[in-house]
Amino acid sequence: MKNHILVAGLGLIGGSIAKALAAQPDNHITGYDIDEETLKSAKEQHIIDDFDQSFERLATEANIIILAAPISMTISLLKTLDQCHFENDVIVTDVSSVKGVIMEAAQHLSNKRLTFIGGHPMAGSHKKGIHAAKAHLFENAIYVLSPTYNVDHDKLQQLKQVLQPLNSRFLVLQPTEHDEMTAVVSHFPHLIASALVHQARNWEETHDRLPVLAAGGFRDITRIASSNPTLWQDIFQHNQSKMAPLLQNWIREMEYLYKLLKENDKHAMTVYLEQAKTYRDGLQSKHQGAVPSFYDLFVDIRDQTGALAAVVQILAENQISISNIQILEIREGITGALRITVTSESAQAAAGAILKKKGYEISFTPS
Repeated sequence: MKNHILVAGLGLIGGSIAKALAAQPDNHITGYDIDEETLKSAKEQHIIDDFDQSFERLATEANIIILAAPISMTISLLKTLDQCHFENDVIVTDVSSVKGVIMEAAQHLSNKRLTFIGGHPMAGSHKKGIHAAKAHLFENAIYVLSPTYNVDHDKLQQLKQVLQPLNSRFLVLQPTEHDEMTAVVSHFPHLIASALVHQARNWEETHDRLPVLAAGGFRDITRIASSNPTLWQDIFQHNQSKMAPLLQNWIREMEYLYKLLKENDKHAMTVYLEQAKTYRDGLQSKHQGAVPSFYDLFVDIRDQTGALAAVVQILAENQISISNIQILEIREGITGALRITVTSESAQAAAGAILKKKGYEISFTPS
């Protein structure tokens, strides 16, 4: 029996989910989006099998509905679904990174045919739109599910089975704990990254060559500030009850750092930095959280044609999977110019040993 899956919202997240699910022969994927060109593109790329600009018509033909729209639109679509007439039971889920307001709206659903299970695939990209969609976007990523209080176990398992092609790691959380944790590790860092970019922009008025130096660590820590501003404003708005206290805590943290710097307290500053390093390095062993385990090794390669390809080929021949690779523009305390990221400590050690045997200079850092 085919799953008739409606994906409403075909941006990066919705498009990537649709693309992964469309590869399964038992799935028939339909798409809804307010942008007709997006729908046509998704159909041309075989991300969806069919589309219609009538959300209600597509919804009544589906048995699985994935709402991949911004939070405000998702709430509006839930209200529309509540008024639809369904012949069969339907599982509805979403992808919103704020669960509290979504789950509150879902609790008010009166349509007996609807079962709502909140969802949040914790992966993304600085790119946006259907053209950035990737079927492997959620591979090994945490996928949070938040069932409403009356959802039976079979429905939850059914949704997990449908989403299995994403190759994600499912984690069931209550909405409040989800929103608090994502505020800490996802939403708030985005706000800080944006603030750092504003600080650099302001200082450029004093030092016009500042952008030339804005590489390496600065680019890494501010990369997420390039994400969709409208989407993130929507997230901040709906999770402001969790964000505001975090910002107050951050201000106190900065006041403490200001005191350490002002008083030139070397011992206290060293302890502060050591505590941060110890906790950050330990994140790689905390497999139950939303922070994935990544292990880096740095490889010194020559600036010549084929140097990068040679390293990749060596690792491929030895069945070592690379999750990310980056050519570093600034060497900050390391000898390598190439940063290779793998997902396990054993892969990191194996890659290092193989490349050393081939004559490469290697250094390591923890996650």
